Amino acid sequence: MKAVVCQGAKLEVADLPEPVPGPGQVLLEVLRCGICGSDLHARHHCDHWADVMGRSGYPRFARSGEAIVFGHEFCGEVLEYGPGCRKRLKPGTHVCALPLRRNGEQVDMIGLSSAAPGAYAERLVVQESAMVEVPNGLDADRAALTEPMAVAWHAVARGEVRRDGMAIVIGCGPVGLAVIAILKSHGVDTVVAADFSPGRRALAKWMGADIVVDPEVESPYENCRQRDFVEGVEDLMGLALGTRERLERLPVPWWHSWRLAEALGAKPKAPVIFECVGGRRVLQSIIEGAPTFSRVVVVGVCMSPDTIEPALAINKELDLRFAVGYSPLEYRDALHALADGRILCDAMVTGHVGLAGVASAFSALGDADRHAKILIDPKSALSSVARF
Repeated sequence: MKAVVCQGAKLEVADLPEPVPGPGQVLLEVLRCGICGSDLHARHHCDHWADVMGRSGYPRFARSGEAIVFGHEFCGEVLEYGPGCRKRLKPGTHVCALPLRRNGEQVDMIGLSSAAPGAYAERLVVQESAMVEVPNGLDADRAALTEPMAVAWHAVARGEVRRDGMAIVIGCGPVGLAVIAILKSHGVDTVVAADFSPGRRALAKWMGADIVVDPEVESPYENCRQRDFVEGVEDLMGLALGTRERLERLPVPWWHSWRLAEALGAKPKAPVIFECVGGRRVLQSIIEGAPTFSRVVVVGVCMSPDTIEPALAINKELDLRFAVGYSPLEYRDALHALADGRILCDAMVTGHVGLAGVASAFSALGDADRHAKILIDPKSALSSVARF
């Protein structure tokens, strides 16, 4: 079969042996596969990433000297079952699958390990237990967005954003756009999006962002002042004394009222900020700009050492969380939300390409004003990106 192989940072179409599903596995025909920012990074920096993954407990991440078939954002059609499968879905059924595959006692990352080739190919093998049937006749383009939407779904869950709250998304690349889409699908009242790229700001608006900001012109935190958020230490001290003084006027001891208010969930309001850039100094810039009590969810992957100023974050009592991946339930729910039309994401897909055009697609994705998500159609003969 035909597949795109990356080795030593070179992307080339190659003839590979036909994949054979093992016990509990299923052979899929690839219908669509998204090119992820992780793939772009792994092409040139997989050895460093592999070192980090090894320290995190996964020693079989892709290495530059290995022949790797990328592709973990995919939709496919069931072709053939391996031994020991339940075979609940008929051949021809369209499915998505978590990009995890068993190899004996080990579990490997599809598309990011030589042990589990991905979907930059005509066919691939997935775990039957990882498959989810595509519902409601959802087309392959949208179904292939399930994986990035699941990442965003998990990040939003980590943020615990209230519907009547404010979310601020820093960076409107594919990750940030997906987070915006999920926030709005969850009914969050106000979503602020910030990016230096005019093209990405336009996409953020299309995806549902209520306020779109060019950080060179306006701070993404400017709108927080209209929400009565605690701005700084002096405001915090005033809030402490003012609350105590107001409670003193009640006919019960103030500490009883305070405890009751805390038990009922009363606390100062603050935005939830999503870091979706993954660049150096971005997290520090958020710490500097964020209102007191903000929750910061780090979704963008910064692969180089970075520096933050803990004392400033402490003075603001910021809540710092990190998000990666998703659960099988979040993956399933993201797919069904796409199929039900609750996630608006059509604007994310900015082009198609065939296997022969994957290298050109990697180059095209360097233009933030023109592209967000390019999908691979293995049956297509396109050798350059057909832009929407």
